[in-house]
Amino acid sequence: MFGDLLKSLLDPAPARLPEPDARLALAALLVRVARSDGEYAEIEVARIDRVLARQYGLSPFEAARLRGDAEELERQAPDTVRFTRAIKDGVAYEDRERVMEALWEVVLADGARDDEEDALLRMVANFLGVNDRDSALARQRVERRL
Repeated sequence: MFGDLLKSLLDPAPARLPEPDARLALAALLVRVARSDGEYAEIEVARIDRVLARQYGLSPFEAARLRGDAEELERQAPDTVRFTRAIKDGVAYEDRERVMEALWEVVLADGARDDEEDALLRMVANFLGVNDRDSALARQRVERRL
């Protein structure tokens, strides 16, 4: 199931991902961020499901299934660059700012910011082409909502 997506992510010059694959790439990136501190807490899992449901208009069951697929893809994918490149290539800047909000929402779900999570989000923002200021503003918007 993930073979074609992994192949397209590993291609040195990947084509724009179709919508289902782009969804899966974003979901896998959310999972990778949640796992970055070495703890994949239930509150983070629930937050990923809510983010996916809201982002894509999915039922709770559909969001959980997408997250489950993303967990497997995340385990198989070699690095974060592949996910971010797929998202950057297929998503407008304003939407990438919303991706940063979703990532911050997952990082902040457990009420603590970990150094590894902060470092990963700085790297991801850079890979997504989102500047530090806009990433910080995305984080602040999430903090106000939580």
